[in-house]
Amino acid sequence: MALKGIQVIELAGLAPVPHAGLILADFGANVVRIDRVRQAASMDRLARGKMSVAVNLKKQEGISVLRKLCKQADVLIEPFRPGVLEKMGLGPKLLLEDNPRLVIARLTGFGQSGKYMNMAGHDINYIATSGVLGMLGRPGEKPHAPHNLLADFAGGGLTCAFGIVAALLERTRSGKGQVIDANMLEGSAYVGSFLWATKDVGLLSQPRGTNLLDGAAPFYDTYETSDGKYMAVGALEPQFYQELIQGLGLADDADFPSQMSRDEWPVMREKFTQLFATKTRAEWTEIFDGKDACVTPVLTLWEAPDHPHNKERQYFLETERGVIEPGPAPRLTRTPALPSSTAQPGIGQDSVEVLKEAGYTETEITELNAIGAIEIGDSSKL
Repeated sequence: MALKGIQVIELAGLAPVPHAGLILADFGANVVRIDRVRQAASMDRLARGKMSVAVNLKKQEGISVLRKLCKQADVLIEPFRPGVLEKMGLGPKLLLEDNPRLVIARLTGFGQSGKYMNMAGHDINYIATSGVLGMLGRPGEKPHAPHNLLADFAGGGLTCAFGIVAALLERTRSGKGQVIDANMLEGSAYVGSFLWATKDVGLLSQPRGTNLLDGAAPFYDTYETSDGKYMAVGALEPQFYQELIQGLGLADDADFPSQMSRDEWPVMREKFTQLFATKTRAEWTEIFDGKDACVTPVLTLWEAPDHPHNKERQYFLETERGVIEPGPAPRLTRTPALPSSTAQPGIGQDSVEVLKEAGYTETEITELNAIGAIEIGDSSKL
């Protein structure tokens, strides 16, 4: 596996930090999640293949445990607001003195500096401040956030994981770790680089919802079928558009508007809407299956794993609790990613094992547990 042998400490959080840790774990890193003590269960569902150590970071003895783990780690991922790690007595300066090869990824909403650095926020706030949200939505309607995918996961977890891997690669040359200022505002803006780069070439020169790729073009949209399901149409190029017209039975209609007659797009959209409503999604899928019309069924999360293409690729995983999840991507030929486990770790289940590997004796672990500096989960054994 590509990241085999890399030791990662992940301070427990929600969404972006667990996602970054999930990516590293899937590609072979040994990821240890530091959980809070006295929790019945974790809300994190992005922890497959990870280990769990429960540490009380409000006690100095717990801080010492985390510091010792960081001395032996390659990566630390932390989800706190700027300054919190320093208040705990574990600022990057100290951690890098302890372990000069440590890569410290600080994943926040607004970054380690700036007016908003200490302000609370969520995905919708980060993409709003990045400029991306203002481009999403139908014309004349309010901006619409696409769930919490853009900031939390694309701009947050995925971008952070890339930064970590880049820092680890650079370390092979310099022998030194470094601090990564990963934040969801700049990460989501970076994901949206195409939006900025195409402002002056006509693709995004109009208000939201009136451009080629954001809903204005009838040949780049979704349409409801007779059974209340949907088909996705992305026939941008002329040759793909001709396949679309052929499949819809419009190829012989001499009066049908040409593709780029923007003034006639409303007429075109109405016709497409009427036609797609005459057949079921399955019927339209059969018509366009294998054709270069860029027309595909809109599948639900429950349907996607059973699509013939996805089944042939054997992409989706069934977890130990019977839940279907996406597998790792991309695929590497020599060192492919393979989750070591699909189970979600219990709080503190690996406390004993990890602390023993860090050099603690059974007596020391027992004492730390007794004073509440750590917590030993049900499956941890002394």
